[in-house]
Amino acid sequence: MNQHSPTPAVSLDDIRAAADRIAAHSIRTPLLESPRVNGWLGFRLLVKCENLQHTGSFKLRGATNAVMSLPDSVTDVVAYSSGNHAQAVARAASRRGMRAVIVMPEDAPALKIEGTRAYGAEIVTYDRYTESREEIGGNIAAERNAELIRPFEDVRVIAGQGTIGLEIAAQCAELGVAPQHVISCCGGGGLIAGVSLAVTSRMPATKVWAAEPEGFDDTIRSLESGKIVSVDPASRSICDAVVTPSPGETTFAINRTTLAGGFAVSDELVLQVMATAFKHLKLVIEPGGAVALAAALDGRLPSGTDCAVAVASGGNVDPQMFARALVAGPLF
Repeated sequence: MNQHSPTPAVSLDDIRAAADRIAAHSIRTPLLESPRVNGWLGFRLLVKCENLQHTGSFKLRGATNAVMSLPDSVTDVVAYSSGNHAQAVARAASRRGMRAVIVMPEDAPALKIEGTRAYGAEIVTYDRYTESREEIGGNIAAERNAELIRPFEDVRVIAGQGTIGLEIAAQCAELGVAPQHVISCCGGGGLIAGVSLAVTSRMPATKVWAAEPEGFDDTIRSLESGKIVSVDPASRSICDAVVTPSPGETTFAINRTTLAGGFAVSDELVLQVMATAFKHLKLVIEPGGAVALAAALDGRLPSGTDCAVAVASGGNVDPQMFARALVAGPLF
């Protein structure tokens, strides 16, 4: 971040406070590696396993920080999500005795719908290609006098996701390594905004990169153009967790100052990387959760890389989709 950048909406102190707030509700996920993967790549790759987090994704952190920040007078919360934020908000609300209504696309993975319902949430479905989840969620919140917990355009959520960056910095220090690069998936930008703020504050020499599905590289193109751009409405991807139409204003204001750039990866590569992670790291990762690892395994990082970290952001994948990955086969 240069010295002329505006003060970000989220500070390192906000992220530290979030870490304290969510400590009793989350786990410190491991930083794993495979000697075979390292040998194949020619550099050390550490994988931050948020797929092993409660509810199966990093979303637990931001949603929990937001919900646990609410005053006791709040009794109802509303969220919209393809599934990971949905489960996270539902779980956090249940732990505070609050009612949750979650707006989910009708084609969301069955596993994510089932998981959200299991935490006691009421689910309202919509058509992601013809209806606005923001409008539906906003109307429900107004009708029920409920608190709306947005998936990424919320400083409480960004701070919660930033706790991953704090953990990465601490775990790398424990290992005695200084990664040159950190790669994270990017949808609306809440995860990578929080992670990049924490990482660049704690490890100033480390560059942070966004990974997005091809056709949904709106953050990458926004960084290149210097202003927010949207994806083609006709674009499709199996990476349901990160197929947002454009970056958030708050998240992009952060990411344009903290990110080094980004990489777009194909669905075909994502499937192969899911199979590779299963074979060599014994991890189950969902498509959207595998895009950062895909960028790392595809040789997208600058030459001369000695050590890098990739965030595996989620593991909520339906059996049918995981079977597709196994059929596609590992990279090696």
